[in-house]
Amino acid sequence: MSVAATSPVLSREQRANARNAVIASFLGWTLDSFDFFILTFVLPQIAGAFHKTIPDLALTLSASLWMRPLGAIIFGLMADRYGRRLPLMVDILFFSVVEVLSGLAPNYRSFLILRLLYGVGMGGEWGVGASLAMESVPAKWRGTLSGLLQEGYSLGNLLAAIAFWTIFPHWGWRPMFFIGGLPALLVLFIRTKVKESEAWKAEAAAKLSWRQYWRVVGANWRRFLYLVALVAVLSFMSHGTQDLYPTFLQQQRHFTPQTTAVITAISMVGAILAGPLVGLCSDRFGRRRAMVTSTLLGFLLIPAWVFAPSTAWIVAGAFAMQFMVQGAWAVVPAHINELSPGALRGFFPGLAYQLGVFVAAGSGTIEAALAHPFTYAQAMGGFAAMAFILGSIVIALGPEAHRIHFRGT
Repeated sequence: MSVAATSPVLSREQRANARNAVIASFLGWTLDSFDFFILTFVLPQIAGAFHKTIPDLALTLSASLWMRPLGAIIFGLMADRYGRRLPLMVDILFFSVVEVLSGLAPNYRSFLILRLLYGVGMGGEWGVGASLAMESVPAKWRGTLSGLLQEGYSLGNLLAAIAFWTIFPHWGWRPMFFIGGLPALLVLFIRTKVKESEAWKAEAAAKLSWRQYWRVVGANWRRFLYLVALVAVLSFMSHGTQDLYPTFLQQQRHFTPQTTAVITAISMVGAILAGPLVGLCSDRFGRRRAMVTSTLLGFLLIPAWVFAPSTAWIVAGAFAMQFMVQGAWAVVPAHINELSPGALRGFFPGLAYQLGVFVAAGSGTIEAALAHPFTYAQAMGGFAAMAFILGSIVIALGPEAHRIHFRGT
C-alpha cells in the first residue's frame, strides 16, 4: 500500500543503506546492460564466425529481449515473497555465468540458446533492483535517483563501447563475453552492505496468501496493461535508436570499429548526463511532463542523428538523441514503482517492464530487414519517428502518482 505523506527524516544508518541500495541496483543494471550491448558491437563478426547473416545474429538480440518477461516473473515473485536482496543476488550470479558461457559457444545454435537464457537473467534484474532502490530512498529524491539508476543502462553501453575499442581489435569477440562474468563480484557487496527493504517488510507483515496476492494482481489489470504499453513505446524508442546504430555506422557510414566505438561512447555520455537532469526535472515538474518533453525533442533530432552529412553532425546528433531517449527513460523506475501496488512492487513493475520490452523486442530485427530494400538510415529514421510520436501520446494520456510515499519508508 502507498500513502501520500510527509517524507520522514532518515537516520545516518538509513541514509547509508539507501546509498548502498542505489549503488547495488545501479551497478547491477550497468553490468547487465554491458553484457547485453557487447553483442550489438560484434554482430557482423559473430555472423562471420558462425557463417550466418547479420539479421540471423540480430535475432539473438531479440531472443534475449523475448525471454525477459520470464525472468521478471520468476525473480519478481521471489522478491515479493522472500525479499529483494536474495533474488537480486541469485539473478546476478545466473546472468554472469551465462554471459561467460556465451563467449565459449561453438556454434550459432548454442549461442542462441545461451542468449535466451541470458534474457531470463536480464529480465529479473531490473524489477528487483529498481524496487529495492526506490523503496530505500526518500520520496523527494526519487526522480533524481531514478534517473541515476536507469542510466546504468547507458553506462553499460558505454563500457561495452570501450571494451570494443580496446579489447576486440587485439583478442576478438569471445573475450568480450568473458568480461561479463565480473558482475558476480557485486553479490558480495549486496550481501554485506545492503539491508532488506523496510517497505517490503511492512507489506510482508500483512502475510497475503497466494490467492489474495493474485486477487490484488487481478484488481489492478488495467493499470498493469497501461504500464506495459508505456514501457513498450519507450523500448521502441531505445532499441530503435541503439541496437543497430553501431551496425549503421560501420555498414553505411563505413566507420572503423574504433570510430564506431568512440561515437557510441559519446552518445552514451549524453544519455548518462540526461538521467539525473531529467529525473530532477520530474521531481520538480512531474513525471509525464519531463518524459513527453524528452520524447518530442527526440523526434526533432532524427535528421541530425542518421541523415547528417558530416561526421561532426553525426557525433552531435548521436549525443543529443541519446540524451533525449534516455531522458525519457530516466523517469521510469520512479514512475512505474509509484504506479504499482505496494504488495506487488517486486513482481508488478518488473513484469510490466519486461513485457513492454518483449513487445518491442523485434526492433533491431525489423530495422535490419528494412535496411535491405532501403538504407539503414531510412529504416532507422522512419522507425524512430513512429516510436517517438506514439510514445508522446501514450505518456501524455497516462496516470501519474508523483512522489507518493511507500509504506515502511
